[in-house]
Amino acid sequence: MASVAKSRCPVCNVERVEKFRPFCSKRCAELDLGRWFTGSYAIPTEEIPDEFDIGMGDRNRDDEPF
Repeated sequence: MASVAKSRCPVCNVERVEKFRPFCSKRCAELDLGRWFTGSYAIPTEEIPDEFDIGMGDRNRDDEPF
């Protein structure tokens, strides 16, 4: 029978614990959450301009006369 590889904690690479899955401890779970809060992690996206931005170029709304 083939042995099953144990999952590792994504923060410290220690074998994970089921209670804190996918982490090995509460500390690593909180460190990971803190990284999301501080912006260390980010999901890449492609910015799509809104209809207001289209055709405005470098003009700013404040440049328009009243």
